[in-house]
Amino acid sequence: MDLQTILFTFFGGLGIFLFGIKFMGDGLQKVAGDRLREILDKFTSNPVMGVLAGIIVTILIQTSSGTTVLTVGLVNAGFMTLHQAIGVIMGANVGTTATAFIIGIDIEEYALPILFIGTFLIFFFKNKKANSIGQIFFGFGGIFYGLKLMGDGVAPLEQLQSFENLTISMSNNPVLGVIIGVCFTVAVQSSSASIGLLQELYQQGAIMLDAVMPVLFGDNIGTTVTAVLAAIGASVAAKRAALTHVIFNLIGTTIILILLVPYTSFIENVQEWLQLNERMTVAFAHGIFNISNTLLQLPFVGLLAVIVTKLIPGQDTEIEYKAKNLDTSFIERSPSIALGQAKSEIMRMGEFAEKGLRESQNYLKTTHKRHSELTVQFEEAINNLDKSITNYLVLISQRSLSDENSKSHSILMDTVRDIERVGDHMENLVELVDYQITNKVVLSKEAYSDLEEMFNLTIETLHNAVTTLENDDIDGAQEVVKQEEQIDKLERKLRKKHILRLNEGKCSGSAGIVFVDILSNLERVGDHSVNIAEAVLDENEE
Repeated sequence: MDLQTILFTFFGGLGIFLFGIKFMGDGLQKVAGDRLREILDKFTSNPVMGVLAGIIVTILIQTSSGTTVLTVGLVNAGFMTLHQAIGVIMGANVGTTATAFIIGIDIEEYALPILFIGTFLIFFFKNKKANSIGQIFFGFGGIFYGLKLMGDGVAPLEQLQSFENLTISMSNNPVLGVIIGVCFTVAVQSSSASIGLLQELYQQGAIMLDAVMPVLFGDNIGTTVTAVLAAIGASVAAKRAALTHVIFNLIGTTIILILLVPYTSFIENVQEWLQLNERMTVAFAHGIFNISNTLLQLPFVGLLAVIVTKLIPGQDTEIEYKAKNLDTSFIERSPSIALGQAKSEIMRMGEFAEKGLRESQNYLKTTHKRHSELTVQFEEAINNLDKSITNYLVLISQRSLSDENSKSHSILMDTVRDIERVGDHMENLVELVDYQITNKVVLSKEAYSDLEEMFNLTIETLHNAVTTLENDDIDGAQEVVKQEEQIDKLERKLRKKHILRLNEGKCSGSAGIVFVDILSNLERVGDHSVNIAEAVLDENEE
């Protein structure tokens, strides 16, 4: 086999292998209802539950890096604490061993029929669930077919003296093996691919077990790089979560390198006792290491949190998206108090909406990604509160309410909906700025100045509307109605000014689209603000 054929076969196999893992993971997510975020949100009350959640999610998406990145994102969004994240990250390391065990099953010769089954389910069925199951089969077949090609590509290495010398060096110098494992995993962004290659090399006798081990542990360190990259520019808490992943794997690898000789002997005995094939032997070595590492470090979650907090100091923006005041016991005892609790949460929604609008304004001004991330976080917090408050208000409506409480209930339901829509417009604004950045749309200084004026008036109007509801302020509500009329007038005025700029060639057509759409979204926020104020006026008129 010539060099070109070797390279093409290996890299083609690697590509199919990586695609297979991703495609199978996507199919598993769809079959599972894509509730990964809910699993991580609801089942991470303590580190042990966090570990279990991390295992489940990693098995579902077939990538520990994906779970860790998702966890870093949730910490960044304020949806998860650092203590919860550490448990999930530990669980992800255990869950990723599932792929190695799957590879350990010797069904390479059935890869093509499995691919056909997947293709058949995808192309000949219109049912979405059947398509998702087809994805799982296709991805599963792709893993084994890609692995076979990778094996064919690396088979000639066994005969190369330089490769034999390298494996001897890795046996004599485990640190070299760790570095090779780190570098390869970073290069392909998948520890599963690295471990799959190791399994194939060991299966073919191209590498001995004592050389496999250090590379295997290096793969565990290499997989942390993805989370580190995801944390760049993220919140302090997200950076701490990513650093925890690195420290966790470094500690585990250091301990196992010290015990490398007895551990290798232990795995050789396990291979003999259980009559394992070579691939499954590597899977067991990987699995036992990660489970042991997790059990060893799980009692020290608090200490890990303290260490990363010391290493990455600083205050962080925390968005408490969960409802604080919705006590269901008040619904039966006192619906009026329950309504007051719902109102308190709606005030928090309004505060998030105001802050989110301010962040979207900052994103337009600076194009710094952190502002767009914060806007999305505030929007997600609004959505979560919307669900919680609406469910709470539905429970209240099932009680016998006085006329006054019934009116208050109706106003609160409408207000929740209005603030939730404001959240949608915040997200639209971020998408418009993203479009502007991606397509290099240039707005003139006059356009930026006009949008600044519109943003300020809109944010002030929303703030006044929410304050009006909180204080049941009739005068304030009337002022909000006047401000909304100013927003409408300002929008018409700014549209005309922009048309003049377009005619004079100061702004391009694509800039006009962005400008007008931003104005339109802000005008709609004004409409929702006045809806809140008018509800206060209607309540006091009756």
